[in-house]
This record gives sequence, C-alpha cells and structure tokens, in this order.
Amino acid sequence: MKREFLISGILFLVIFAPGCRTPQQQAKVETLDYDRPLPPGELALRRITDPAMIPDFTFACYEVTELREAVGRSLNYLNKPSSRQFFPYGDITHEHAAASLRAMADLLDSGLAGRELAARIRDTFDVYISVGCDNRGTVLFTGYYTPIFAGSKQRTAQFQYPLYKQPADLVKGDDGAILGKRGAGGTFTTYPSRGELTTSGQLVGSELVWLSDPFEVYVAHVQGSAKIRLPDGQLITVGYAANNGHEYKSIARKMVTDGAMRSDQLSLKGMIDYFKTHPGEAERYIAQNPRFVFFQMSEGDPRGSLNEPVTTMRTIATDKAIYPRACLAFLSTDLPSVAGNSIMQRKFTGFVLDQDAGGAIRAPGRCDVYMGVGDEAGRRAGNTYQEGKLYYLFLRSGSLTASPWRPESLPLPAPVTSQAMLNR
Repeated sequence: MKREFLISGILFLVIFAPGCRTPQQQAKVETLDYDRPLPPGELALRRITDPAMIPDFTFACYEVTELREAVGRSLNYLNKPSSRQFFPYGDITHEHAAASLRAMADLLDSGLAGRELAARIRDTFDVYISVGCDNRGTVLFTGYYTPIFAGSKQRTAQFQYPLYKQPADLVKGDDGAILGKRGAGGTFTTYPSRGELTTSGQLVGSELVWLSDPFEVYVAHVQGSAKIRLPDGQLITVGYAANNGHEYKSIARKMVTDGAMRSDQLSLKGMIDYFKTHPGEAERYIAQNPRFVFFQMSEGDPRGSLNEPVTTMRTIATDKAIYPRACLAFLSTDLPSVAGNSIMQRKFTGFVLDQDAGGAIRAPGRCDVYMGVGDEAGRRAGNTYQEGKLYYLFLRSGSLTASPWRPESLPLPAPVTSQAMLNR
C-alpha cells in the first residue's frame, strides 16, 4: 500500500534488532545488511534444482483461507494490459506468470487439501528461492497493517491535524514513480520536503480529513492507508495517492540516538505513549523525515501497488524493481500470534501473493507481510521482525496448457482509479 514505511509496518520501530547467527558460527554474531542491493545484472530469484531443497508445503495446504481470493486479485491485475510492461522476469513471461496463477486457482477449486494438495503443487510447479540479503536466502520479514483512527472531515477543536490530498502540480509517471513538481515547458523539479510543505502554507485548502494526534497522521503516512471513524460512527477509508519523492528517514533511530527511548522499548504503542506524555515532541521528530504522503478517499479494502485490494496474511510487499509482480509466493519464517495480552512467535509457512511495494522495502533481503486492519493487526505488525526464506512458484514449462482464467468465477471489487500506495 503500499507503501514506503518508516520501516515498513511498525517494525520500523525495531531498528536495532540483533543480527542473526550463521549456522556454522553460532558463537560469532554476524550483523547482516538486509538492504544490501542486488548486484547489477542478477535476478533476485534462483530456481531450485535439488528436490531436497524444496520447502514442505503440507501444513500451508491445510490452511488456505482467502488464498483463492488473493490469487484472483493477482489474475485480475495480470488481465490489465499495463501489467505486460513488467515482464519477462528472467525467463518467466507474462503468459507464464498468468498460467501459473490459473493453475493454482484450479488446484484450489478442485477441493484438494493437506498432503494431497501439497503433492500436486510440488508436481505442478517449479520452485524458486530468493537469494536474500546474503546470497544464501536470508530474508528479513516485517509487517504492516491498516490502522483505525478517529477523525473528522472538518477541522474541529478535537481534530486539528490533517491528511492532505495530492497537489495538482505533483506529477507521477505511468508506473507511479514521482516525477516532481510540474514546471514550464514540461520540466520537473524536486517537490518540496516535509518541512517546506508544512511551514509554507501551500497545502492549505487541500485537507482531506482531520485527525486528533500528529503521530496518528504520521502512522497513516507510514502504513499508506487508514480507516477513519467519523463522529457519526461512519467508517471511511483513505488510501495512498502520492508522495513528495523524498527518501524516508527513520525517526525511531533518531529517538534512540537522542536517548528519548531505548531500542528495547520501541513499539508502536510505546512511541504513541511517549508522544502523548511529551507534547510537541512528535512534531519535532516527524519534521526530521523529509518524506510526505498524500491521500485520497478509497472504497472498500485498502489497495496495494497493483491497485488491487490487499488480503490479510496473503499479500506481501517486496521491491518491485527486482521481484515479479502479482506472482505466487511461499514464505517460511516465525510470525507473531496474539492471545489476550500475550504475543508468541510461532513457526509460519504459507502461500502469499506479491501484490504490494514499499519505499523501505528494497533489495532482495526485505519482505513486508500485510497483517490486516485494526489494533490487533497493528500489534502483530509491530512484533514482526524475523529472518526466513521466501520462495516463488511458477508452472513447469511443460504444463503451460492450464485452463484459461475465468474472471466470472471469482467476484472482484469494481476497479478504482487509486494509484499504487508506494509510501512505505
């Protein structure tokens, strides 16, 4: 959503998480650079040729809730002519990607489950693994979500802090990239930074909705969308429209450096509580991040960078410059489970669709998992910071005669004109 986050989801908060240990050197702590760029000319995915290296799909095949719907949303995207410009990906053509999703849809429609479904998937698909941040497949998984905040369409004594609409002079390319501020003769200049935008008054009159807390505004910027509960009880959705093209700078890192909070205290709730007890501090810290996000009213569920609705625990956000859009993936890591006031990390394997992007989600070593809507989803997102493996599945080349996509077989929401939410 898209996305461009502080650190993607709320785990932007856990900036100084411990480095991982290599299996061969348990006594030596090796801090990995999860944002290590992919070397020029290389692909982020490598086909697995040793069957022993293919992950076990069995457990994931017992839990396929909303997977069919998420597959349909990716197919809906690939049905759009504009999606063809992003293929081929290596030797994977647009037709191959779409056929792979159709094959998965057919398997899910067949009623197979558990071991039988896992065996069919293993027989039907080639499996590719992400090279990760270390060329050994290590990927850092973080989480993001859609918050729910109280707000108003008019400024009131309670609601003083606005989310803004996209300015008319801010121009994006066809792929959603920010071109800058429109100038004379078709030229573009860098759009103003957060500080310039908030102090110049140039955004006055383009307020979309008002919130009661400056840090809630910032969380909406980071997550790329939000649900707003109006005074009459109506719940509306605001989604990403554009950003000002500046790079994100972490305020969490600055808070730790300043001694405002310890790294082991950082959480979304901890930051909210800190700013509530230190009036004025939120705006001072937020001002240090030049990135600024603009919003628009949105219908239904939040949408990702494919302009398709995101699906809880089925949508992931990756670097769209190096990973194939809309494609079927499989992740293996530890993810948090919420039980009352307790949060436990549990082993998680599951099929997902690559349907989103994020400014902080760059390089092959990063992946963001969409956790859903509301406070519980926020708690899960805020406690997601784990290494794991990321795989992609493509129909074996000899099986490219899978049945054609039937759009009428899966109800899909009417398309909207919202642009990809690339603010994380």
